[in-house]
Amino acid sequence: MIVLAAAAALLAPPTTAGQDPAASPEAMVLPGATLAPDCGNLYGLAGRAFCVSAPLTEIGGLADAYIADLQTRGWIPAGGDDNRVVFVRRRDGGGCDGLQMHAFYNTSLSTGPEAVGYLGLGPIPGDVCSDQPAPLATPAPPAE
Repeated sequence: MIVLAAAAALLAPPTTAGQDPAASPEAMVLPGATLAPDCGNLYGLAGRAFCVSAPLTEIGGLADAYIADLQTRGWIPAGGDDNRVVFVRRRDGGGCDGLQMHAFYNTSLSTGPEAVGYLGLGPIPGDVCSDQPAPLATPAPPAE
């Protein structure tokens, strides 16, 4: 649930003084979607992304709905490809947050009417408006 809470905070609209900064993960589930905390057990996204599922035939329309919803929250689509959209949002203190949305499904299963598709949303670490890469975590020295 920590990842879902973090995703809720990241996906929430920019706040002003006195506002609650985060919505619950359930509040981020748009009509037609189902919360999928396990992300379909695909691509190692469980615990690393906020995921929703829907019939595979509906994922394109659902992705469009999430793009429109994220834009109302201050996120700007900045790039991507067929199954991925990258968003940016300016930080109050300078710099930008980044967010990726991926559409995917289990390719080992049939793509018939019963097939399930997923949207996974996750943060991009660091300041995506900076020309400097985010610093890597320094490993702790080995215990003696």
